[in-house]
Amino acid sequence: MAKFKEYRINQIEEICNLGKALSSPVRLEILQLLYRDSMIIGEIAKKLKLPASSTAFHLKILEQAGLIRMEEQPGTRGSTKLCTRKVDILTIDTTKPSKDVKEVFSAEMPIGSYSSCEVSPTCGLYGLDGSIGNDDKEFSFYLPERVKAGILWSSSGFVEYKFANGIPSGCEVDRLSLSMEICSEAPGFREDWKSDITVWVNEVDCGTWTSPGDFGARRGRLMPPEWVLGSTQYGLLKNWEIRKDGCYINGEKVSDVTIDMLKVMEKPYVKVRIGNKPDAKYVGGFNIFGKHFGDYDQDIIMAMEY
Repeated sequence: MAKFKEYRINQIEEICNLGKALSSPVRLEILQLLYRDSMIIGEIAKKLKLPASSTAFHLKILEQAGLIRMEEQPGTRGSTKLCTRKVDILTIDTTKPSKDVKEVFSAEMPIGSYSSCEVSPTCGLYGLDGSIGNDDKEFSFYLPERVKAGILWSSSGFVEYKFANGIPSGCEVDRLSLSMEICSEAPGFREDWKSDITVWVNEVDCGTWTSPGDFGARRGRLMPPEWVLGSTQYGLLKNWEIRKDGCYINGEKVSDVTIDMLKVMEKPYVKVRIGNKPDAKYVGGFNIFGKHFGDYDQDIIMAMEY
């Protein structure tokens, strides 16, 4: 169900347009007609016994208020416009947003819901139902079942995610953070297996963390009983944070890349890549842990403050 939740861009103008659109009984009747079906202008005029010109005038006002959508459609006598409702519920915010009060949009991404990847053996995915595909086979990373993964690993390359961008248009993002449980990837496990793991946001390098090892000397707190000993068991919880004054990893500044450089508001999603640079000093792969695996019961969490 579509909703208008807040009016942040030209707030006064939008509320006025909405008031104008809803001030006419005819326009309210049109909205009721469009509740169940989309209609062309001629059909609406016929239903309401109005001239086509008057009907078009009322529809234009409803479109300007964002209540309906009008799309060109081919007809027997040229093109016509198909009218469709856009919203069911309206919430009008008449307060003036305070610059001192911050709001946060956050999303948690299942680790298997990546949109792109590049992996190499040793690599694989495992979920609560067992192995997903075959270990050390790249095709397994393209199986639909990958979304159920609770742990994934690769000895090099990357996985890339597209997080929904739920920031209202016209707002300015002050801070973006990414939280994940992660470690290096060695065959079996090796506590001293280093890996330079980088995070990119919207294709901008946001800092590299050197994982000290691939941890398997003890069982991960959440690892399922079926997960064999002698393998990776847990990671470290790391937080990448991009602010107005630079990038930070667990509170330590690692670069001068700022939130403004990410151009977060240009697209309806935020692209996040996690992996090794091909020319990194330690190309030691990565393990990423999701819910019910490792030591921390979470997937990859992105939060944006605006």
